[in-house]
Amino acid sequence: MDAATISQQQPAGGVQPDAAPEPYYLPGADEVEVFTQCHAQGLAVMLKGPTGCGKTRFVEHMAWRLQRPLITISCHDDLSASDLIGRFLITHDGTVWQDGPLTRAVREGALCYLDEVVEARQDTVVVLHPLTDHRRQLPIDKTGEMLQAAPGFGLVVSYNPGYQRMLKDLKPSTRQRFVALDFDFPAPEAEARIVARESGIAEPDARALVQLAQRLRALHDRGLAEVPSTRLLVAAAQLAVRGVELRRACVHAIVAPLSDDAALAAAMRDLVDATFV
Repeated sequence: MDAATISQQQPAGGVQPDAAPEPYYLPGADEVEVFTQCHAQGLAVMLKGPTGCGKTRFVEHMAWRLQRPLITISCHDDLSASDLIGRFLITHDGTVWQDGPLTRAVREGALCYLDEVVEARQDTVVVLHPLTDHRRQLPIDKTGEMLQAAPGFGLVVSYNPGYQRMLKDLKPSTRQRFVALDFDFPAPEAEARIVARESGIAEPDARALVQLAQRLRALHDRGLAEVPSTRLLVAAAQLAVRGVELRRACVHAIVAPLSDDAALAAAMRDLVDATFV
């Protein structure tokens, strides 16, 4: 697996999670309480919501709050079971076993977060099943080991139902193994607070960016496959804070990434001009 697809928030045996700064997260409902109770009961959690609405930041925040290491895996079509569990490697001394990220999380009692899980092959997703019920075990067929999850281990997956349901979806037998938390873009006032906090932009400009986002999101039924995320708003705000004129920042960080269709892009640029008169 490409090393870029895996990130580990806290290295095993290194800096403790409570020594790291708190990842900023503004709760929208009772998701913090529900996730905390799921972790206490050893329940797997599924985060459902549009791209860029805060799912990953939420997991980072919960890992900090629960003082657990976090291993994040970005799922893709070529992700195999061996990429998750591990494989034998040939060295000059022979062969050695190397744990995959899922196995490391199970051994170390870390939170394991599979981002956009339905992008992975179905035969890969199946290896998660024994970890999502009372067994909390990971069979490692290549070594014959039956690994029991260490205390503190938690399994979290996310996906975007609106986009991915058209292409692929989780099987009901998999979905029913998770407690599901629904995410959406924050309410306008909360989203403006997030944009201002994450970028340092002035609050009036943050509110204007959120107003633009709401107008652009209304284009979802007019051919816009993906609507602007909070993440894109933060990117535009960061450019503006560093001296890029706000309209140009919106074109480069919001309009251009969303569509290559000339007519749709022109309509979005008109909304940018109408917002920042």
